[in-house]
Amino acid sequence: MTERLSQSDMNYIEDDLLQYPDWRGQPFLREEVAQFLTYYCKVPDQLDPENVVVLNGCSSVFSTLAMVLCDPGEAFLIPTPFYGGFAFSACLYSKVELILVHLDSEVTDANPCPFRLTVDKLEQALLEARLAGKKVRGLILINPQNPLGDVYCRDSLQEYLKFAKRYNLHVIIDEIYMLSVFDESITFHSVLSMDSLPDPNRTHVIWGTSKDFGISGFRFGVLYTHNKEVASAVSSFGYLHGISGIAQHKLYRLLQDREWIDKVYLPTYRSRLQKAHGYVTQKLEALGIPFLNRGSGLYIWINLKSYLDPCTFEEELLLHRRFLDHKLMLSRGKTYMCKEPGWFRVTFAEKPLWLKEETSFGEWTEQKNTRAMHRFYHVLLEQKQDLIVKQLEDAQRE
Repeated sequence: MTERLSQSDMNYIEDDLLQYPDWRGQPFLREEVAQFLTYYCKVPDQLDPENVVVLNGCSSVFSTLAMVLCDPGEAFLIPTPFYGGFAFSACLYSKVELILVHLDSEVTDANPCPFRLTVDKLEQALLEARLAGKKVRGLILINPQNPLGDVYCRDSLQEYLKFAKRYNLHVIIDEIYMLSVFDESITFHSVLSMDSLPDPNRTHVIWGTSKDFGISGFRFGVLYTHNKEVASAVSSFGYLHGISGIAQHKLYRLLQDREWIDKVYLPTYRSRLQKAHGYVTQKLEALGIPFLNRGSGLYIWINLKSYLDPCTFEEELLLHRRFLDHKLMLSRGKTYMCKEPGWFRVTFAEKPLWLKEETSFGEWTEQKNTRAMHRFYHVLLEQKQDLIVKQLEDAQRE
């Protein structure tokens, strides 16, 4: 990516690029975004550039969209666990409340897949919210899901959209990881690829380059909506959240180069993700740590409940701090509004040198080692030893 962004076609400056940009995004970039999404989302018909709004990041897009769709105190449904940035962005301008739709990890006859979202759960959450006097204006979905890694099938997406239409709810779908599905057996279905949306005027898609292209510093987020009034209203926030003309031109050239994206970037990107994911999951299996094996995204949702005694959010926080003490940043489940303590998100999208240990997995030693998985192992070893000591002390007291 750095090499591509350093090529001569990126270094273009003209007077217009040095002025205040169009609040909605420069026309040349919006046209390219419409073509890009049409191509990669497999849209039946060419998307309309007039329905594209470009702002400085997906969080800005979501914050402004919430402002446009809701009055203060109104609410969105959102399945948990979910990306914690939504909790901040929802209240940034509009003071929108998030109604949590709690998903369960336990597998039962009624719940054959851990953390599975069903229409029944959405119906129940909506009913409880209305009984509590809440005015629910929409539903937020993340596909591929963060932090679970789930990729919704087309039938499930259709069910969620039909549910929303029944109750006149807007649907905001964050597809920021759409190109980060590295398991070839999994097919990503963008909501834009559907031949017929149940309620197109209330369906809004967010995408950006921070994850799929690893260039979060560009601060680039896209809204695509068939609702031109919504697009116009959100674009007014370009006054506060616009992107520089120079950056917009670079993004235009990058998205335009689909031959390089298809033949160079994406094969390399997905291959590296797959290798890193395989390495980390192999180590998790060797340690007997349960995890969701989903084949998308940059992270793995892992279950460390067996390392907590008692299994509480307070103990989860202490384990999180122990990871930090060993210079490991694992996001704990509480920050994703998970109702069950003990879940953590491990980001595996890192260079092999930082992930891999210098000794074989069966030859862990006490010697100092800077590799991430080696540190991870030693944190859990310390945690397990402390649990054993605590259990012995409890037994002696009894």
